Amino acid sequence: MSGFRALPSADQFLSSEAGRALAEAHGRTPTLAALRARLDAMRAAIRDGADGAALAAGLPELLAADLGAAARSALRPALNLTGTVLHTNLGRAILAEEAAKAALAAMRNPLALEFDLESGGRGQRDDHLRGLLRELTGAEDAAVVNNNAAAVLIALNALGQGREAIVSRGELIEIGGAFRMPDIMARAGVRLVEVGTTNRTHPRDYEDAITPETGLILKVHTSNYRIEGFTAEVEAPRLAEIARRAGVPLLNDLGSGSLADLSIYGLRREPTVAEAVAEGADLVTFSGDKLLGGPQAGFILGRKDLIAAINKNPLKRAVRLDKIRIAALEATLRLYRDPERLTRRLPTLRFLARPQAEIRAQAERLAPQVGGLLAGLGYGARAADCASQIGSGASPTDAIPSAGLRLTGRGGDAPDRLAALLRRLPRPIIGHIHDGALILDLRCLERDADLLEALEAL
Repeated sequence: MSGFRALPSADQFLSSEAGRALAEAHGRTPTLAALRARLDAMRAAIRDGADGAALAAGLPELLAADLGAAARSALRPALNLTGTVLHTNLGRAILAEEAAKAALAAMRNPLALEFDLESGGRGQRDDHLRGLLRELTGAEDAAVVNNNAAAVLIALNALGQGREAIVSRGELIEIGGAFRMPDIMARAGVRLVEVGTTNRTHPRDYEDAITPETGLILKVHTSNYRIEGFTAEVEAPRLAEIARRAGVPLLNDLGSGSLADLSIYGLRREPTVAEAVAEGADLVTFSGDKLLGGPQAGFILGRKDLIAAINKNPLKRAVRLDKIRIAALEATLRLYRDPERLTRRLPTLRFLARPQAEIRAQAERLAPQVGGLLAGLGYGARAADCASQIGSGASPTDAIPSAGLRLTGRGGDAPDRLAALLRRLPRPIIGHIHDGALILDLRCLERDADLLEALEAL
């Protein structure tokens, strides 16, 4: 019984200096709930023979740890050292400083989001982006929704609800989370008409499939996989001719979609949005948070009459953007007006354009420091070459030469144990396991101090 008497009551603890400090920092109600849970656990430990006085002495520290863990968000910043620049599970693109400032200003202030400052009447939220998108792509008009899947969904629904949509079998993609193009088409209310084969589709396949029930032709850029060997596809300009002759619209879904020519950064050339518009598609859709380097969004560009129909569609309100993302997108798009400074100002392109020699020098610089921090845990670190990738379905077969830290320890499970330990840090460090080691690809690490400070929490 004496062991139990060593524990304070909830009221006694909350009246103490330590209790008052915790209640002030975390709130009385959360502190009381955590205190009761901790006291219950201590009573159970005493029944099993634990020393009540020792438990009571450690109560303030344990309770502070409990409350700190409860207050810590799982959305805390992490270090993406996976080698995947646009990592879907880590939030994809890092926003430019200009975009982050614009988003913060939008959070803190009322904005003329749907208010026309000239007339004093109601405006349209897409107007803040429409002019920039037209300028940068050459499109007649533009609409913006909350992601590219929504862009494809509403475009299909507006153009082909209750009718047929023709698409090549080789373009019936599946994107992350097992979302499949046929499923999106079904939800949009269009009837799927597959043409061609998995590896080869010809112009006559589309021409033979067109009927009075055809609502549109859909082309999907297969950015998240490659079919190689004995293949054939109908390029967008030829498909646009077929659609025009038949009097049906062509929807070209670019997926990732880029406003810049990636080949100038030494990457595989992907079709740009401006090229897709010029090739004659009636509508073009693409993402905002992938190669564009902005917040999550879906863009729909093309013919003015078709964009007007999309804006009148009841789905448009369900998938519209809020003021914060519109502000961040506007700031991001403005950066593309100054292509000479784009890689310095846009993190996504800056990461992708980093030369391997620069990253290797960083790895050589960090290896002895990181090795020193991990030595006590039985791990060593050395600089090593590795390969990065763009991620989020863009150029999945292309490896970008990179460099990083190869972390090794004793035992076959050493990489897994270290990876789990680094994930539990206040600022988690996320790498990838390869060939018996934990690899920290440094392509996306701009400041050495960020990694060293995160590791010091060990």
